[in-house]
Amino acid sequence: MSQFRRFFGEIILVFALFCAAGIGAIHAKPTPDGLPVIAITEIPKQAQETISLIKVGGPYPYKRDGVVFSNREKMLPKEKRGYYNEYTVKTPGAKNRGARRIVTGKEGQFYYSDDHYASFKRVLEK
Repeated sequence: MSQFRRFFGEIILVFALFCAAGIGAIHAKPTPDGLPVIAITEIPKQAQETISLIKVGGPYPYKRDGVVFSNREKMLPKEKRGYYNEYTVKTPGAKNRGARRIVTGKEGQFYYSDDHYASFKRVLEK
């Protein structure tokens, strides 16, 4: 019986180590649509502020905030026109809107791009 307990304890330890290793790698795990994910705490403060503004409906600092994002680059999952909207993320030192954006989906998704739509990460809030 003691061998069984020892073996069972080792199994639990290995499982715990696998779980702990996965927690720190949240940004490396892709979503079902193949996009990498990032925790909201890992995106810039300005992007977090933009998401907060989106959740309360504004007011937004840029005239184009909230316009339909057409996904011409096809970097996000294919959806009907009007499914996505885009919002500017302030870029310190930029004289224009800069390259950083939050794009939202109709089902409450948030996507972050820091390179003007060349790539996206799905933002996880938990």
